[in-house]
Amino acid sequence: MGRLSAIVLGSAAGGGYPQWNCRCGVCQLAWEGEPRVKPRTQTSVAVSGDGAHWVLLNASPDLRAQIIATPALHPVGATRSSPISDVILTGGEIDQIAGLLSLRERQSFSLHATSETLSILDDNPVFRVLDSELVERRRVRIDEPFGLSGGLTATLFPVPGKVPLFLEQGEPEIGAEGEATVGVEIESDAPSGRLVFVPGAAAVTPDLRRRLARADVVLFDGTLFKDDEMICAGTGAKTGRRMGHIPIEGSAGSMAALKDVSARRIYIHINNTNPILVDGSPECATVKAAGWEIAEDGLELVL
Repeated sequence: MGRLSAIVLGSAAGGGYPQWNCRCGVCQLAWEGEPRVKPRTQTSVAVSGDGAHWVLLNASPDLRAQIIATPALHPVGATRSSPISDVILTGGEIDQIAGLLSLRERQSFSLHATSETLSILDDNPVFRVLDSELVERRRVRIDEPFGLSGGLTATLFPVPGKVPLFLEQGEPEIGAEGEATVGVEIESDAPSGRLVFVPGAAAVTPDLRRRLARADVVLFDGTLFKDDEMICAGTGAKTGRRMGHIPIEGSAGSMAALKDVSARRIYIHINNTNPILVDGSPECATVKAAGWEIAEDGLELVL
């Protein structure tokens, strides 16, 4: 068995960077070809314990392009084949599940998610294009480890969040911990390594902090730098917390809450309005000075 490896397929929040219809200050730089910024696709990560079998953490709408850009995920062997053996979902938002439709060409893999997330797929007939004889939907219990191809073990754990946007009715409960929003802990035994993936979190609880503290690498929600960032940019009317995402800055932000976590810490799921996308910006410098990295598409990690 090899070392635990991970490839960041996409590092942006829903809509990608630059967002197709956005000319906010940060997106404007990308449209102009500013060298201080790099385009990013919507968040998904691939992990492997043996270099042959790969597990997707979420299936973004950009998945087909991400597979093409990643040689490790190219088809091998038979006429129809793929090294993608498993897909794990951390929720039922569009940018977490839409890529499943790009995996519909009669390829076998296992799909792992909580009962609540799988119910979203079950209730939408479009996902029946995933042949049930080839794609097994495995309902995962919170905090119960389960095995993956390639010698990895995964555990889903609750993260403060909310229901997907398209299921909101009125004002949703923000910060609830259950099956709607989860994180993923991936472990390899030989040699040992632990990666934790939390692309969305409304808050950092003591339990979540303890979970992250025992990881080797943490990929954590970096959606917005400021809670009112989208309001100030004129791109939305909601704060980050209202959308289920803790901001980076401030005494109650993720940078302060996780300052004592010794793992390699990387912000992912970065919104197109977030100035940390601009290399050399004050916000980018602040994050890096605090010991954080900023995920880019194609980033490779070996634990």
